[in-house]
Amino acid sequence: MRVALTIAGSDSSGGAGIQADLKTFQALGVFGMSAVTAVTVQNTRKVYDIQEMRPRIIHDQITCLFDDIPIHAVKIGMVASIPLIEAIAGALGTIDRLPPVILDPVMVSKSGYALLQPDAQAALVRHLFPLARVVTPNLPEAETLLGRKIADLEDMKAAAREISALGAKMVVVKGGHLKQGSATDVLFDGEVFRMLESRRIDTENTHGTGCTFSSAIAAHMARGETFFDAVGHAKDYITGAIENALSLGRGCGPTHHFFDLYRRAGMGVG
Repeated sequence: MRVALTIAGSDSSGGAGIQADLKTFQALGVFGMSAVTAVTVQNTRKVYDIQEMRPRIIHDQITCLFDDIPIHAVKIGMVASIPLIEAIAGALGTIDRLPPVILDPVMVSKSGYALLQPDAQAALVRHLFPLARVVTPNLPEAETLLGRKIADLEDMKAAAREISALGAKMVVVKGGHLKQGSATDVLFDGEVFRMLESRRIDTENTHGTGCTFSSAIAAHMARGETFFDAVGHAKDYITGAIENALSLGRGCGPTHHFFDLYRRAGMGVG
């Protein structure tokens, strides 16, 4: 059995964070484990509050799992502060043969709640980018990292190259926020660019899409796939999950992580 570890915050509404990560891992045939960085108070409408875990607890969750179980990929999501970032880097730095690490640089929730403290951005780049095999910023996150606007595909390619130069080995700049034609992501492996296109889906129920996409990349890399193959298969998965998203709550509902399982079982989807 292939195993993936998510290091991220808990979403009490179940659509994002470690809940989304674990559902994604299981849907894609990978056993999921978690190291919880924070507990959030949130629903489909907004994030109301965050309580971080103590850095030592985060560090020890990670090291005790690596000490016991073979882990084939790691996904890092919400890490809000410098002490948490340093704890994760310290724990992963003790691993002799670190598996692929997929870093989703979560900065702000859809409702506008800051999920990464402003002074922690430099620490994220300094400590976690060099450990990451893949970094997956959306356009607002890429703009924040680089301090400039990204207006088109050429800007996205330049951003991917610059983010790679910050220490990440491979980069996926997600183009969903561009609002120009199809949704196009830019993939860069340090040498080669590829564009990954998908049609836009008209739905408000997109809670947890970033978490789910990065976790799907981690799951496919845990199964031994190359960067380009893993991202392509992850894109197919998140597209299906969004197409079958669930109208739960009074805000942005979650994607349907088990849409394919439900379909094959003859159950209703979406």
